[in-house]
Amino acid sequence: MKGKIIALGQLAEQRAAALIVDGKLEDFLIDAPDTDATPRPGAIFRAKGGRSLKGMGGALLDLPEGEKAYLRGNKGLKPGAPMLVQVSHIAEEGKAIPVVSRLIFKSKYAIITPNAPGLNISRSIRDDEEQLRLHDLAMEAMDGADEEMGLILRSACKDCPDQDVLDDINAMRQLCEAVMADEQGAPELLVQGPDAWESAWRDWDKADIFDDSAEAFENHGVYELIEGLLDIRVPLKAGASAYVEPTRALTAIDINTGNDFSTAAGLRANIALAKDLPRILRTRGLAGQITIDLAPMAKKDRRGFEDSLKAAFKSEGNDTVLAGFTPLGHYEMRKKRERAVISEIIPKAAL
Repeated sequence: MKGKIIALGQLAEQRAAALIVDGKLEDFLIDAPDTDATPRPGAIFRAKGGRSLKGMGGALLDLPEGEKAYLRGNKGLKPGAPMLVQVSHIAEEGKAIPVVSRLIFKSKYAIITPNAPGLNISRSIRDDEEQLRLHDLAMEAMDGADEEMGLILRSACKDCPDQDVLDDINAMRQLCEAVMADEQGAPELLVQGPDAWESAWRDWDKADIFDDSAEAFENHGVYELIEGLLDIRVPLKAGASAYVEPTRALTAIDINTGNDFSTAAGLRANIALAKDLPRILRTRGLAGQITIDLAPMAKKDRRGFEDSLKAAFKSEGNDTVLAGFTPLGHYEMRKKRERAVISEIIPKAAL
């Protein structure tokens, strides 16, 4: 089916959301087990300053119930003093929860940035009249706010009704003011990060069909699409395949040209993987260190592969680091871990 569909449902007793574009699963979100107890990315804590880790450029902080957080950098850290921190990405099992000290309050239309003043409007909104309209709305909503409080208006604001934008800015501003005024006290979870449904509403563009009925996943074939996420084999164009296998240390990707034995088969398969890799990782919840075992291709073709990979990940910003080729000819990259691994949450029996 052509068009964009957003379907909200549940799998393995966890909230889940599917974004389908022209019949293909473009994005998929699912909450990790015990999601109410596990801090999600974006959660805000009042923590207690802990000890600096010499030689590691960071510090351990105290969280509620004996949990530990890892803060990169220790400038201004005062042992035992309360401080506000935000979960930056999912913690690996057995490791401290990664946090940052620079908070953001993010919603569908607005991002409030305490201690980072200024007004910014998404660069994708280029119409002068629309920029002026949003500027005036921002000035109205932020009137009387702390001078150190900044505001970013997201691309979803474009052509959105004035009141929706105002309500969103006001909600984030009030939340920010409440949290920033609550720094003193024992370690505590102040704001939980968004779950799968909230993240879908916040970050996905408007769809042709929005289905949050009890039968949403059945209505749009989501169960069948998810089955493909549990298979290590990912079909690529021209009969090629990629085999994607997550391990504890890294995710290994092996590219196979299939029945194509021509001299250009390797390059075609590698570029096909490069173009589809952001979607493959996103829908499977894979991140961290990623190593790609490329199909055979001439060294002179490496530049073409890298250019395709850079273009595909351009929208990822600083969340993805493309490290480059190893001496053995593998390609290495690293992606920020913001989601749980799908295969660890959904057993095949659940489908």
